[in-house]
Amino acid sequence: MMRLAIVLGAALGAEAFVARPTPKYMAVTRRPAAAKVNMDMAILPKINKLLKSPVIGGVPIVPVVAGVAVAAPVIKKILDTPSRTYNREENTVGKEYDAWTEEGILEHYWGEHIHLGWYSPQEMKDGYKKKNFIQAKYDFIDRMMAFSGLNALEKSPAKVLDVGCGIGGTSRYLASKLGSDSHVTGITLSPNQVARATALAKERGLDNTEFKVMDALAMKFPDNSFDMVWACESGEHMPDKKKYVEEMARVLKPGGVMVMATWCSRDDTEKPLDEVERKNLNYLESEWTHPHFISIEDYVKHFESTGYLETIHSEDWWECTIASWRHSIWVGVYDPWPVVRRPWVWYKTLRDGICLERFHRSFDTGLMGYGMVRARKSTEGYMVKDVTI
Repeated sequence: MMRLAIVLGAALGAEAFVARPTPKYMAVTRRPAAAKVNMDMAILPKINKLLKSPVIGGVPIVPVVAGVAVAAPVIKKILDTPSRTYNREENTVGKEYDAWTEEGILEHYWGEHIHLGWYSPQEMKDGYKKKNFIQAKYDFIDRMMAFSGLNALEKSPAKVLDVGCGIGGTSRYLASKLGSDSHVTGITLSPNQVARATALAKERGLDNTEFKVMDALAMKFPDNSFDMVWACESGEHMPDKKKYVEEMARVLKPGGVMVMATWCSRDDTEKPLDEVERKNLNYLESEWTHPHFISIEDYVKHFESTGYLETIHSEDWWECTIASWRHSIWVGVYDPWPVVRRPWVWYKTLRDGICLERFHRSFDTGLMGYGMVRARKSTEGYMVKDVTI
């Protein structure tokens, strides 16, 4: 162990292993240069012997460990450098979700719902890993429905739009919950997600859902088309958050309900992001092809700036969703075979695991939060107050 510590210390530098300061009362005697040379010559055979043993299966351990220790900073730099930066022209969002859908790994672990789950205070106290990971996602949808005010409506909305529908898990759940009098349309940038969502709806015998490839910033629906607009974890991928809110509000009918859930950065109005926070945020944005994050407060301002969204209410659900990040890692640890049998996804899965842990830490430190915003469109359906600047 001492040998390993020495090797790692040399590789990681002073930041990792800081020598103890020499006590003031300890005398330090320096050897003459010639004596030092003789000592160095005498120790060479011992060093050579050390490098040759111990061995496991004929492989000397110390040189291997030394090599790993030397490579560690390089590996760390590679893993710290975002690999999937956002590019709207190249549709990096759609392509990334196409790849995830084709691999099937995300669906295997996360189920049909590619969003965080909901954990009660008691479940957190008892241990989040005791909860079924997939069930946590269904619980989140139920909580989001309650938050939106949907459960209190006199009748179910006839037409619902799911913005950023993934493989249609929430769309199908809403279609089933709301009944045949409601029709749910899901949109995504990923053709593979549309195909998978449509196939799953057919398997379930749901004929009140449909899925389309469509840009949420330039929707082809007419004004005032939907009684409810639902957006769960799609705002993260939008390069223009204001346009994102405006488009959803545009296609919402007067008196309709709009609800949004999205990962948010902390508000930096009073306390600007420092260098470390900015670096961490840049990694979280660029590793999973996010253009940028904004605060819950900024989203509320975008809701207000439409001029016709009323009764706007926001909350931060970070405490009841944070467990999802590490829970996602643990389900992979408990069931590694889907990854093990696909060597070509090992590196990507490693990076995803690191990103999940970093998101957990960002929630825990307050750098990130989980924004929930709801509103209703004025019954007049047009600007009811002057919001021009």
